[in-house]
Amino acid sequence: MINFPNCKINLGLQVLGKRPDGYHDLCTIFYPLPVRDVLEVLSATETNLAVTGIPVDGDPEKNLCVKAWQLLKQHHPELSPVSIGLHKNIPMGAGLGGGSADGAFMLQLLNKKYQLGIAEEKLMEYALQLGSDCPFFIVNKPCLATGRGEKLTPVSPDLKNYSFLLVHPGIHVNTGWAFSQIKPAAASADLASIIQQPVEQWRHTLVNDFEAPVCNHYPEMQAIKDKLYNAGAIYASMTGSGSCFFGIFPKKQLPAIDWPATYRQFLLP
Repeated sequence: MINFPNCKINLGLQVLGKRPDGYHDLCTIFYPLPVRDVLEVLSATETNLAVTGIPVDGDPEKNLCVKAWQLLKQHHPELSPVSIGLHKNIPMGAGLGGGSADGAFMLQLLNKKYQLGIAEEKLMEYALQLGSDCPFFIVNKPCLATGRGEKLTPVSPDLKNYSFLLVHPGIHVNTGWAFSQIKPAAASADLASIIQQPVEQWRHTLVNDFEAPVCNHYPEMQAIKDKLYNAGAIYASMTGSGSCFFGIFPKKQLPAIDWPATYRQFLLP
């Protein structure tokens, strides 16, 4: 069985304070976009993971797809060992949530393939054990996210008349480092209200708190945002803690921009 984990972007991101559990309270809008990995599961005699596409460093046992299988196995001992094939296309360390999407989609795939009968609410509980962003990918619709990012309220920004351009400069921004650059503060704006306004008004009101310190450390990333606006973007921002930027353009009016050879761009008309 196969499915296609997609990425997300953040429309605004506020870091509100550090919690007693070590996490931070956040407020953001998660918005799904169709840049996708490919995830396949086959029954096997022992669980294993094979990755193609973008290389994934680290211990396979720590991959969220494997951890998703291990988590469900604890609660469903009848679950078969599986051979996992993961083709990575979503850049990592980019703020696009690719790893979280893989873990959440793995939970859904196993639930469907092996007819485990797990309800969506329970899948979201499992997803939160994998990571703060993971529950969003169970819902996979635009949401206002609060708490660690797991408290989700559906929202409906009207972006049907726009196209997206994503740019990844090949820089891996460490999330822990990015948080260390932030001074948490009370919310300065109501994100749910801002995204109901025309996109033309977002430029000066919809802010990602990580963007300024990350761009200060990586000046080439500020240059990406400037280039998107110079090319006609109505709104441009960094997603997550970086390093990917996105530009919102009028529908089917995506520009041809000359990026360095090490950059990747995704055109979503």
